[in-house]
Amino acid sequence: MQFDIARRGVAAALGLTLALAPFSLRAEELTGTLKKVKDANAIVIGYRDASVPFSYLGGDEKPIGYALDICYKIADAVKAKLNLPNLQVKLNPVTSATRIPLMANGTIDLECGSTTNNADREKQVWFTNSHFLTATRYVSKKSANLHTIEDLKGKTVVSTSGTTNIRQINEANTERKLGLTILPAKDHAEAFLMVETGRAAAFVMDDVLLASLAASSKDPSAYEISTEALSKPEPYGIMLRKDDTEFKKVADDATAKLYTSPEGKALYDKWFTQAIPPRNINLNLPMSAEMKKQFAHPIASPDPAAY
Repeated sequence: MQFDIARRGVAAALGLTLALAPFSLRAEELTGTLKKVKDANAIVIGYRDASVPFSYLGGDEKPIGYALDICYKIADAVKAKLNLPNLQVKLNPVTSATRIPLMANGTIDLECGSTTNNADREKQVWFTNSHFLTATRYVSKKSANLHTIEDLKGKTVVSTSGTTNIRQINEANTERKLGLTILPAKDHAEAFLMVETGRAAAFVMDDVLLASLAASSKDPSAYEISTEALSKPEPYGIMLRKDDTEFKKVADDATAKLYTSPEGKALYDKWFTQAIPPRNINLNLPMSAEMKKQFAHPIASPDPAAY
């Protein structure tokens, strides 16, 4: 009798151990960022203070933006994955110089801004599905009726000195025999002013920067951005730690779910086609054909040709 009781006790204890094993195993299996987040009950988001409309300080000096909204969706997915309903979301400022070091040393877990995903950066960090595709285009006055590269033939254009954009317009000028007069400007503000005052017919630069400059001008409705681009799309992505497959899967699944849903298009429109705080400017940058394709079939490739 005592032997049977003892045997049943051992069996019960063994059964309990086996029942709890999957939970123990799952906890032990957590690695990298997910383990760090679970141990601290906090996820740290790196934000930019002036990268409009991706990540910047609003009127109350609190971080807002398109990329931040995406990062909050990733944080929600992490919260669900780890079953941490009270997970803290902490914000940490970063700059273009500090964003990669702060990711590498574990200070931040997500970098939410306008960081280009390219082959060089992928040697140091990883990215989730691209949330924006920029390209070299030009801004001009609507009254000039310029839309394509060929429309610029024989005209004076400007681009910022020392940028890849001025190199690209010089190459296009030579290859297409456009007969352009290409002026270098010391910065973006000077280049836009040259279009504003009629010294140049067009300003060649990243389309999203052109949209921001036009929206901030005295008469935003007077300008438009070319439909044709001088470069292949360059992808912006939310930055993650390198070689963290488990965390990347959570981020990729969360962003893919967002982008392929109606909410993804609505989120894009909120920041790129509607008035945004704090000055109520409208970038008037509808989704390009490449962006529509990216949202329909999200990828995280650093190769511009993939888009």
